[in-house]
Amino acid sequence: MSHTFLLEVGLEEIPAHVVTPSAQQLKERISSFLKEQRLFFDKIAVFSTPRRLAVKISGLADKQSDIEEEAKGPAKKIAVDKDGNWSKAAIGFSRGQGMTPDDIFFKELKGTEYAYVKKFIAGKTAAEIFIEIKETVTSMVFPTMMRWGNNDFKYVRPIRWLVALLDKQVIPFSILNVQTDRITQGHRFLGTDVVLESAEDYPQALVAQKVIADARERKQMIKDQIEQLAKQNNWKIIVDPELLEEVNNLVEFPTVFAGSFDEKYLDIPDEVLITSMKDHQRFFYVLDQSGNLLPNFVSVRNGNKEHLENVVAGNEKVLTARLEDAAFFYHEDQQKTIENYVDRLKKVMFHDKIGTIYEKMERVRLLCKLLVANLDKGNGLSDSEVEALDRAAQIYKFDLVTGMVGEFAELQGVMGEKYALLKGEQPAVATAIREHYLPNSSDGKLPESKVGAMLAIADKIDSIGAFFASGMIPTGSNDPYALRRQALGIVRITLARNWKLSVDSLQEMIRQNYQNVPSLYANIKPTKNSEEMSAFVVERIKKLLSENKFSFDIIETVSGVSANSFVEMKEAAMILKDHQKDGDFKGNIEALTRVLRLAEKAPKDKERKIDTSLFENIAEKELFAAVSKIENKINSYSLDELYNALCSLRPLIDNYFEKTMIMVDDEKIRANRLNQLLTLSKLTHKFGTLDKLNVK
Repeated sequence: MSHTFLLEVGLEEIPAHVVTPSAQQLKERISSFLKEQRLFFDKIAVFSTPRRLAVKISGLADKQSDIEEEAKGPAKKIAVDKDGNWSKAAIGFSRGQGMTPDDIFFKELKGTEYAYVKKFIAGKTAAEIFIEIKETVTSMVFPTMMRWGNNDFKYVRPIRWLVALLDKQVIPFSILNVQTDRITQGHRFLGTDVVLESAEDYPQALVAQKVIADARERKQMIKDQIEQLAKQNNWKIIVDPELLEEVNNLVEFPTVFAGSFDEKYLDIPDEVLITSMKDHQRFFYVLDQSGNLLPNFVSVRNGNKEHLENVVAGNEKVLTARLEDAAFFYHEDQQKTIENYVDRLKKVMFHDKIGTIYEKMERVRLLCKLLVANLDKGNGLSDSEVEALDRAAQIYKFDLVTGMVGEFAELQGVMGEKYALLKGEQPAVATAIREHYLPNSSDGKLPESKVGAMLAIADKIDSIGAFFASGMIPTGSNDPYALRRQALGIVRITLARNWKLSVDSLQEMIRQNYQNVPSLYANIKPTKNSEEMSAFVVERIKKLLSENKFSFDIIETVSGVSANSFVEMKEAAMILKDHQKDGDFKGNIEALTRVLRLAEKAPKDKERKIDTSLFENIAEKELFAAVSKIENKINSYSLDELYNALCSLRPLIDNYFEKTMIMVDDEKIRANRLNQLLTLSKLTHKFGTLDKLNVK
């Protein structure tokens, strides 16, 4: 016979963004609990609202599976004395297993006989097991936790009721002063308490009390009602998935409604209106069939349709007040010039340990010049783009001190673009102002323009360098200034643009800036923590390669030389992966890594020229000639061509080591041979550190 178990944790309203992950966490923890307890089940259904987290487990076994196992004890020579009597060790072993020496038998293991007993452990019933589920509930962790009353116990929100039913039986346990029962609560305003006769009654019994406990069902109700509204009014309603998820976790019984606002507010940029509706009021915005914004909005009420007109009027009033503020700031901001705003940035701190935003812009402007100079001509910027980049770098943070961004922080960059166009700036300049914030998430959209991409890189590397130099280095999950996201953004932009920038070259630009204009670095010394910064940025390319399914050893190999560009690291990873299955891959890599290991012994403080007059055999001359040929063509080789060229050296390398003793007594000859190997090893550095490849 199978059983059904229901667990519901009733709470004060949980923050919307915490509801779904918390419900999933409860499901995973209970699933692990049941597996550890050897209690089989068919499926776990999860339920969640702002006021409850619940699971319903179906197809539960009557009890745990029984255990029959052998327990191993001391060796026979220890278990039995010379007279054939049981020793204290044997008696103690059997007692520890809940048995007597009469239950002992002997079995050979690796040539030695040991004492064993057979243990049978009867499985506990499901009811006995679920009494222990309390710890699974109380051990949950949340982004924010709180205490209530005089208790030390912390949870996402205060627990108000607990339901634990195995079929029709209440499983007794308590958390603080809340005892499990069969009583759950309906909607806070529209429902009453619900007495559940059986676990099977959940969640259907809650529907009559205006609670839709199944989050997926609730979300579908919202989508269906929105679609119905759109059809009735010939609207296009943009249902943003993140907003839908948030709204769904704010309600227990959803009712969709529409409201409107005065058409005069449509003179404000769409982005401002959408931000006011979506981010501040959690409204869905409405378009006509041509994609134009309409003076309407759609929202979701936590309740039924009764007195819905009052809800509509209240929401319209709140939105109108916010739009009035937006209209005021929009018109007021245009009364000042961009130069006025830039001048104000001289008194606005980027960070008290680093300096002002104006100083940051000046540093970034100089970094942009260095970045342009470092780009290949084929991938570089045109003269007009260079001009636009320089202008954008002078002003790109100006909107931070506008009234609109002060009120709507989400619009930084967006309003910079709008105001720049209104003030007559070139479109490329305005676009770069918006795009320098991109990507704004780990997989977010990248800048589409070259100018925006370049400004984004300069801004991000300046921030990373400044915070590391100030000792504010991310640790663990602590990254308050989003430096990991910014470093990943740099890597993604350079890969997308095929710009061959490395972490070493970026740091060198920062050092040049510091040497040229030290006054812009008054509070920081950019060379501080440079190694930590390099490792930090390289870690981002490693993460990206890992997500692209490259093996660990290839990732460690290609990321081992920080002078290589991120583009070269990815290309090297692709080449090594493509050749891994070649029949000669193992031999080629082993030959090259043998060179690498010996090259490490080359003298570090002496001249590294190779003297061909010191060669003593033809193998040295042949390898030297072949390596010199590759050296002379190195700048014209593609990375794939370089790989093939290096692999072609294998017979020469093998012959060289067969005919040549490297570590000879003659210091000059030894150093000359090590330098010859060092020259070859440097050619392999384009692929990173090949000795980290696993070729076994």
